[in-house]
Amino acid sequence: MKKASFHNSLNIVTTQLNSNKRDDLRLGSVLQQEDVNFQSTMLDGVSRTFALTIPRLPLALRDVISNAYLLCRIIDTIEDEPSLTFEQKQSYCELFIDILQSEKDSNMLTSQLAPLLSEHTIPAEHDLIRKLHKVVRITKSFHPDQQKALLRCVRIMSEGMVYFQQHASERGLPDMKEMDKYCYHVAGVVGEMLTELFSFYSNEIAEKKAELFELSSSFGQGLQMTNILKDIWDDKKRGVCWLPRNLFEEKGLFLIDINHHAHKQDFHQVMQQLIRIAHTHLENALRYTLIIPGHEKGIREFCLWALGMAMLTLRKINKNLGYTNSDQVKISRNSVKATVMVVTMSVKQDVVLKSLFRLLGNGLPGSLADQPAAP
Repeated sequence: MKKASFHNSLNIVTTQLNSNKRDDLRLGSVLQQEDVNFQSTMLDGVSRTFALTIPRLPLALRDVISNAYLLCRIIDTIEDEPSLTFEQKQSYCELFIDILQSEKDSNMLTSQLAPLLSEHTIPAEHDLIRKLHKVVRITKSFHPDQQKALLRCVRIMSEGMVYFQQHASERGLPDMKEMDKYCYHVAGVVGEMLTELFSFYSNEIAEKKAELFELSSSFGQGLQMTNILKDIWDDKKRGVCWLPRNLFEEKGLFLIDINHHAHKQDFHQVMQQLIRIAHTHLENALRYTLIIPGHEKGIREFCLWALGMAMLTLRKINKNLGYTNSDQVKISRNSVKATVMVVTMSVKQDVVLKSLFRLLGNGLPGSLADQPAAP
């Protein structure tokens, strides 16, 4: 929004906004600039995407959602470290949860885990584990209701990752139900957490909480399925596959031999079936976003940037079903810039956003563009 436009509308909405926001005293402690800078630096190292999108959020949400992402990334780091046994991963995840919900010293985890991280773990994640005590201290500075939302998310994510570490293989997951379960534990629960935090921030959003919560895990699943489809070949190199093997076996295809299927028509048909499911979830993501009041520009941008980039990625996958490397279906920086620009210009205009989504979905299986427009 242009600065002049903001000032012109400020007097009109100030009273409404003040009545819709939670009392600042309920938002927990205000972080010192040093802690704000610390979280920003950590985010920039471990996720450039979230380092880009989180600053769009209102000030009252930035710090807690930055912290939430770092907590999730700590769990990711434990899960992805190849030098750790399953038993070690389970033990460290349980210890981390215990630290978050008690007064136990976080240095216990750092001292045990940091020396075991290999070169497979990126330097920024090494740094995150070394400075885990700062992340935890910031977590415990937030309002108890915010801490509750963070802890629930991290606990469910941790439990899911431990479960799927036991079942991960090149054979894929048994079926779509199990893929849904995986997506929920690594992404859908994040959507639920964000809904809790958005509702705590705004009474107006809280009034729509039940409706938002119903769509929140689908939002996460759409993003996660898109990432799974993009990263099939990278996961293959790590010896894992998160695709539902029953859909492929119905076509006589076995995921353990996925390298031999890349250019087969039957393989492409199953991929399009999965793209259709992901697309449906992203339709729910748009519905979710449009429930957020239009004047909450930052929250809408946070959601729409992620949604727009996922849609563009699905388009690239659908146009190049024979891809054999994630680089072949990554969206360009220019596409990211264009998405940001268009979303920023139309963030309050629901009709325009729906039209843009239809345009992005043009040609995708299950596309809204293939359906008649609503009267």
